[in-house]
Amino acid sequence: MPRIELRTEIKAIKEVVFDLSRSIDLHKISTEHTNETAIAGTTSGLIGMNESVTWRAKHFGIYQNLTSKITEFDRPNYFSDEMVSGAFSEFKHEHHFEDSNDGTLMIDLFDYKSPLGVLGKLADKIFLEKYMTDLLTERNRIVKEYAESDKWKQVLTK
Repeated sequence: MPRIELRTEIKAIKEVVFDLSRSIDLHKISTEHTNETAIAGTTSGLIGMNESVTWRAKHFGIYQNLTSKITEFDRPNYFSDEMVSGAFSEFKHEHHFEDSNDGTLMIDLFDYKSPLGVLGKLADKIFLEKYMTDLLTERNRIVKEYAESDKWKQVLTK
């Protein structure tokens, strides 16, 4: 099972970074290039424990739906979301937040299993792991951009 690990230093308080990371509205902003839309469950605002969201997005030229649910939640230190249904065989995305000298260290651990057995493993090596890393990196770039400016107020004070 591939694991993607990203570490992002953000010059903002942990509570703001945590809430931006669970913001449905900010997620939509970070995935505009895939036309991602929340179509069921929690479709705006902040998602919390035992809540789910179904996303519709275009990946590899095909529209797909993916439902994930928040399965662990300890504000402002940690939360995780897991796929309920979608294109993967399974995934778990852990979001860790630690105080650092200049603000917050955000750590993403994304474990996933591709469908289609050997073909899925081949897809991981050829393109899928890089594609998923790029998606998560862009998401983190947007979280950082909003957290380190007054833009976070546009998302969290609605």
